[in-house]
Amino acid sequence: MDKYHPGYFGKVGMRQFHLLRNREFCPTVNVDKIFNAAGPGVYEAAKNGGGKAPVIDLVKLGYFKLLGNGQIDVPVIVKAKYFSKLAEKKIKAAGGACLLIA
Repeated sequence: MDKYHPGYFGKVGMRQFHLLRNREFCPTVNVDKIFNAAGPGVYEAAKNGGGKAPVIDLVKLGYFKLLGNGQIDVPVIVKAKYFSKLAEKKIKAAGGACLLIA
C-alpha cells in the first residue's frame, strides 16, 4: 500500500487563489500567411480590386495577433486584436489598414 511511503499524505506545492486559465492564449499568424488563412480568391481580389481592398477578419479565422514576418505587396484591410509594429508598418506601406477589434 502507498500509505506507508513518505510523502503520501499532505499537501504539495503552493495555492493560487482565483486561478484564471487561458490568460496567455494568443494564436498568431505572419503577414505572409494571411492570404493562406483567408482562403482562395482573396489575394486575387486584393490584386485587381480596382481600389477596393478586401477585409480579412483574423479573429473569425482563429488568430488574435498579426506578426510581421514576410512581405505583402497588395492593399488589404486586416482586423485583429493585436498587431506587431512591423506588421502594421508593412500593411500600411502596401496601402492597407489595420483595425483593432476587442
